[in-house]
Amino acid sequence: MKTPRTSKLPLFFTHPIGSLPRPKAILDVLARRKEIAPDRLKQVMDDCVAFAIRMQEEAGLDVVSDGEWRREQYIREFLGRIGGFERCRRYEHQGEVKYTDVVVRRIPVTEPVFAEDAAFLAAHTDRVTKFALPSPFLIGMRYWQADHSKAAYPTVEHFIEHLAEILHREARALVQVGIDIVQIDDPALAYYCDAALMAGTSSHDERLRREWNPDRELPLAVGAINRIVDGLQAETHLHCCHSVYKRHSDVTGNYKPILPRLADLKADRVNLEFAYSGTGDISDLKLLPSHLGIGMGVVDVRSEQIPTVEQIEAIAAAGAAVLPPERIALNPDCGFAPEAGEPPTIDEAFDKLKRLTTAAANLRKRFAGG
Repeated sequence: MKTPRTSKLPLFFTHPIGSLPRPKAILDVLARRKEIAPDRLKQVMDDCVAFAIRMQEEAGLDVVSDGEWRREQYIREFLGRIGGFERCRRYEHQGEVKYTDVVVRRIPVTEPVFAEDAAFLAAHTDRVTKFALPSPFLIGMRYWQADHSKAAYPTVEHFIEHLAEILHREARALVQVGIDIVQIDDPALAYYCDAALMAGTSSHDERLRREWNPDRELPLAVGAINRIVDGLQAETHLHCCHSVYKRHSDVTGNYKPILPRLADLKADRVNLEFAYSGTGDISDLKLLPSHLGIGMGVVDVRSEQIPTVEQIEAIAAAGAAVLPPERIALNPDCGFAPEAGEPPTIDEAFDKLKRLTTAAANLRKRFAGG
């Protein structure tokens, strides 16, 4: 739902997807955080996150996040805080052998784990605030594995249902401490955009080599998101991306296979990618359900090249030829650093965000005369 604060956002308002690149100093603190006294760790991280907030303000963003600097990775931080997971599943991803967490015990009922982080963000800016949570479907697809997880959750559906309950409480806590926009991150929905992946003939990630059933799974994903956002006194966004890792994507394909399936989604906006090749196509917007706004990804976070203001404007203006400007917000394609050690640099991100906000200002003059 729109709130008094989000209702005042301008045409083509600018917002981050979530993460900012972590400078080396942040990476060092994250690597040593178990060795640092809790009070000292909190002080250092508070100072660093305050800088991340100020950086977004200086770039001119209408909506700011905390940069997700307290997280090593956008999902695993949540899993580590709620418990029930162990790193015991071996898999290959883009040619690298890795081990990942899987759920091995029923997640205990806990107090919300991100409320303190969110409260700090809300208290340290006068801008509209956004805080992101991982979707139950995404966690289910990646972190339920029959050999390890059946004793805790007989099926992935049982797991997703419990996650939706936990994340609903989490989202309510975010709103209670002052967050204006709650975003649900679900790159797993973009898997259905990739024809080769659906056919079982292509995958950078071994975990994605499975049987896919969009007729059964997409309603499950949407239903879990609806459970999270039900009754929230905040604006709610769904973010779908093509799973960035070290400037590369795991999947390709436009959003035509999934947009009609969002007709029952009870969020306010869906944030998609349009700047990076092999992702969204402007014609996809014709299929956007009428109750949803769009967050157009108009800045490629993967390429080292800094786009011109004119390039950013051109993508957004093409979108405004399909949808009314009132339904359009502007954002980077994805978070700048979903994994703690990934590129780009903080300076590259700042330059891209500055050009994003300059393009938005130009578009307001063009479409609204102000």
